[in-house]
Amino acid sequence: MSLPVQPPFAPMDALLVDEIPEGDVWQYEPKWDGFRCLVFRDGKKTQLQSKSGQSLTRYFPELVEAFLKLETDRFVLDGEIAVPVDQHLSFDDLLQRIHPAESRVRKLASQTPALFIAFDLLVDAQGRDLLNRPLSERRKALERFSRHFAGTSGRLRLSPSTNKLSSAKKWFGRVGNDLDGIVAKRIDVSYRSGDRTGMQKIKLTRTADCVIGGFRYAAKARVICSLLLGL
Repeated sequence: MSLPVQPPFAPMDALLVDEIPEGDVWQYEPKWDGFRCLVFRDGKKTQLQSKSGQSLTRYFPELVEAFLKLETDRFVLDGEIAVPVDQHLSFDDLLQRIHPAESRVRKLASQTPALFIAFDLLVDAQGRDLLNRPLSERRKALERFSRHFAGTSGRLRLSPSTNKLSSAKKWFGRVGNDLDGIVAKRIDVSYRSGDRTGMQKIKLTRTADCVIGGFRYAAKARVICSLLLGL
């Protein structure tokens, strides 16, 4: 490939925090329940790369086909692969797609086709490197680029974003239903490969108070004869 950004390439990572950060410098996005993926296309070659740098190309032939249908043939996208089932994203069905048998991969690609949700653009349609541009510029470039997605039957989508904290909190209320949390990104920060500064993720933590009771027949017995869990 002759792209300015080459695989394997470490995506920008997020720092896990407890609270959604506030302020004009933050952009908020849903954290989708899927596989992080970088997409590299250079002419007739398309590669899908996982967060760890492994190739995902052979597992999602329907996405490769969708990317090859785009009018522009040089770009690098950052996003998430997800599998919709009954109008919701199914992580279990997504895991099934990582299978060694090509016949199984092709069958699942037909039965439960995946979609790609784009949230960043690293190389634009003209082949220009955007890594050193702030997120505010990259997001506008991504929104322009996403116009190419129109003819892909919904296989390629643009992830929504907002600068309103109230909208981010509404998304956070949907966690567990397609969403894994919220991502907050600084709009003035460049794309920092493998770095956690400039991007934060917030996940919903569920807790419960419980009491466990039980008994043993003898003081020195190691076997618990009965347990009772109370929530």
